Amino acid sequence: MKTQYYTAETLDGFLATEDDSLAWLFPLGDLDSSSYPAFIAEVGALAMGSSTYEWMLDNIEQVREETGEAWPYTQPVWVFTTRTLPTIEGADIRFVQGDVRAVHEAMRNIAGDKNIWIVGGGDLAGQFHDAGLLDELIVQIGSATLGSGKPLFPRRVLSPVLQLTSVQQLGKNMVELRYSIQRE
Repeated sequence: MKTQYYTAETLDGFLATEDDSLAWLFPLGDLDSSSYPAFIAEVGALAMGSSTYEWMLDNIEQVREETGEAWPYTQPVWVFTTRTLPTIEGADIRFVQGDVRAVHEAMRNIAGDKNIWIVGGGDLAGQFHDAGLLDELIVQIGSATLGSGKPLFPRRVLSPVLQLTSVQQLGKNMVELRYSIQRE
């Protein structure tokens, strides 16, 4: 079982625009021809930041177009937020706040032998890293630039902590890099 940060970024290192839009990503590739189907099949629980969750709520039709569902996850999702947010009917969503360590333990209990996916954003993934809970970064880099926006991983992490384990081209517009995180 691993805790993985699986995400996509632009060539200049941004996950989303400053207003949290992911619209730059959708024209770059087909979800079904990426590593996503195999990845999600091994996921037993998800952690998501409130900005990512709100973007999904605000863009339900675009999410439905891309994934076939308004809420594409069958696994339980822990949304980290300090605000009251609406729920999605039929979705297993748990709103939490505070230290990621206690939540991670609950997620591990539910996920069993499957992986935990840190969906986003970058700061939430960074909190899991800071707590020594992140095992792997899986980053798909798209052939787009934003100039500014939400950074991939707003932390300083220097080698040899990150060790490249694979590189894969995904069509004509994306490449996927996988890094394992070495702990001392």
